[in-house]
Amino acid sequence: MHPDRRLFLLRTSRLATLAAAAVAAPGAFLGTDARAQTVPLAGIGNPFRLGVASGAPRPASVVLWTRLVANPVDPAPFAEKTLAVRWEIAEDDAFRRIAAKGTAPALQELGHSVHVEVDGLKPDRWYWYRFFFNDAASAVGRTRTAPPPGALPAQLRFAFASCQHWEFGEYGAHRHIAAADPDLVAFLGDYIYEWGPYSLQHPADGARNREIESITLEEYRMRYGQYRSDPHLQSAHQAAPWIVTWDDHEVANDYANDRDERRATDFLARRAAAYQAFYEHMPIRLGTLPEGRHRFAHMRVYDRYDWGRLARFHVLDNRQYRDYQACQPANSGGSFSVTAACAERTLPERSLLGREQEAWLAEGLVGSKARWNILAQQTLMAQSTQIPVHNEGEGRFWNDGWDGYPASRDRLFDDILKHKPANPIVISGDVHSFYANELKRNFYRPASDENPVIATEFVGASVTSSSGPQERTLQRVAMNPHMKYGRSDRRGFVMMEVTPSRTVARFQALDNVHDAAAGMSTVASFQVEDGKPGPQRID
Repeated sequence: MHPDRRLFLLRTSRLATLAAAAVAAPGAFLGTDARAQTVPLAGIGNPFRLGVASGAPRPASVVLWTRLVANPVDPAPFAEKTLAVRWEIAEDDAFRRIAAKGTAPALQELGHSVHVEVDGLKPDRWYWYRFFFNDAASAVGRTRTAPPPGALPAQLRFAFASCQHWEFGEYGAHRHIAAADPDLVAFLGDYIYEWGPYSLQHPADGARNREIESITLEEYRMRYGQYRSDPHLQSAHQAAPWIVTWDDHEVANDYANDRDERRATDFLARRAAAYQAFYEHMPIRLGTLPEGRHRFAHMRVYDRYDWGRLARFHVLDNRQYRDYQACQPANSGGSFSVTAACAERTLPERSLLGREQEAWLAEGLVGSKARWNILAQQTLMAQSTQIPVHNEGEGRFWNDGWDGYPASRDRLFDDILKHKPANPIVISGDVHSFYANELKRNFYRPASDENPVIATEFVGASVTSSSGPQERTLQRVAMNPHMKYGRSDRRGFVMMEVTPSRTVARFQALDNVHDAAAGMSTVASFQVEDGKPGPQRID
């Protein structure tokens, strides 16, 4: 969190933020009575302004997504409550060999979003898809199905990314992701940030002063509309299917379970609005729609995705089910650094994932036949003390990440040691920096036969969100010997190449985050060999 942001939250009233939004985006913000306003269909032009997307790939199915809007940052719905959207998916980009087609409802109560779960597809192949509404046609997206369960593909290429604050730069990273032609994209959270002006232009970094915080469903829809309007983000969605999870900023900074940093009494209503907006804008499966007043207040996003016998993705949710951050002061939530004197941090019952998800993950590790087990999750898993330590148990730790829940991390590591899933690799985001880490049961001791490296962690820098100075990151690496690399002065993503014999991670860094046309370079590359946990530098 930017320090100016924390002061803003403490000192600025809700009324002031609404006024700021009206100044920042005149004509775009319609206020809290937006539900009563509607937009006629006549003369709206192209309703597919947020692009198309696909995701949740299985061997015979995939989810196709779009959402109809008149204006990306106008929350007013179309006057018609239900719109009929035609779709088709083909085996070729000219749409001569149609694999499936149909009509899907776009419901006003779901922001006129469309989720088509296409079944009966052939495994391990590319498809092209598009949508139609009246005389308008969407852009063409490309997607693919996963290999069949018994197959061992020669290679899987995927990108992973996180943290794309609109006001902190352009989305050149997504242009490079699309150009890399991946089989899959994994997004690890902070797809949106809940605060900022509702302009459709990427502003200079200082424009973050003109902000409004999203609270209502209409406001979250506006925020997604703003982000989804970017052509480079749209191109990355069009290039390949995505698997997604969320972190805090899809709802509120540093929220934990049913508590935000201000301990608002109506937070569950806000969380329900944010979760619904997430569903409305992501190519994910939901199944039966929830019921009740806050029907989206609880929504499962953790899931597994198998890529034949080559890889299994265990996609985690470390926000919705966690215990509150340790040692919080009275009447305050959120994150801060704590020392070893914070006894609550190490309580054995505390969990980052919640016990039900922990059991689900253990079951997935036990039953995995994959050559590589990839834990796709939000934040830095390796221990990261912020001060030098001389004895076990010492240190200063950020209480919002895995360091704030060491017993939960220990249980995960114990499950890996007990069940021995092949080649566990953790991919992480959130901290806006590149890291390559060894994961072991006791971070205070060197790796040995009694304290082996049991997994590898690769952390990706942010798409745009800012980080700390590189000098401080190098100090952090020096104080944590299991961290083999750290880079915080560049924005970007990570490109992964998975084969039966090894996995390679390439840290892709933008030359200039404020120029969408900027170049990109590989600042470091690491490999993990089959059966040999731990990152090995190869460049």
